[in-house]
Amino acid sequence: MTLDTPALKVRALRKSFPDPEGGRVEVLHVEDLVLERGRTLAVLGESGSGKTTLLHVVAGILPADGGSVEIVGRPMSGLGETARDRLRAEHIGYLFQTFNLLPHLTALENVTLGMTFRPRAGESPRERARDALDRVGLSDRLAYRPPQLSVGQQQRVAIARALAGRPALVLADEPTANLDAVRAQESLDLLLTFAEECGAAVLAVTHDDRALVRFQDRLTLGEPA
Repeated sequence: MTLDTPALKVRALRKSFPDPEGGRVEVLHVEDLVLERGRTLAVLGESGSGKTTLLHVVAGILPADGGSVEIVGRPMSGLGETARDRLRAEHIGYLFQTFNLLPHLTALENVTLGMTFRPRAGESPRERARDALDRVGLSDRLAYRPPQLSVGQQQRVAIARALAGRPALVLADEPTANLDAVRAQESLDLLLTFAEECGAAVLAVTHDDRALVRFQDRLTLGEPA
């Protein structure tokens, strides 16, 4: 693996789910996608077009039915659950729409927990988490738990958690959906700037027209072939 290796490469990717009549409905078909490090790509499409499914398959949360996914040149497709979890932990940061913070842990503990799955020689997970929270402007909220934080602050903790491990690829599901216009732009600024500093590619699902202009490339799912 080198820095020239794409963060993400997808070929002939398909995913389907069972329907009530015993058949299967294909919800995702991506023929060809390459995302270089440092590039940003917005994923668009109508409801049910497979946008979040694409993120889940790329992250190895869901297995693909066909085709291939490579993360920094390493195959995600065909791996067992444990191996998929390890590859995701090493190279992917995931920003969930609902943040997925653990309510009983502090901001620092939430970010540190993500670091325990990405060990790096000579670096303390807790210090890396502290640095990431400082980077998103929350150095004075380290001991606060999610219920004590505003929605915008929770989003910042989630951004810090996604990027503290310096991943090659960041997946973001509707990163501005739960925020007002001002907070949405602030959070998007943090996400994209932090990712750029890490040299990470960003693959984001969004319906926000204001966010779209910030992305270099677009992929629309569900369009006729």
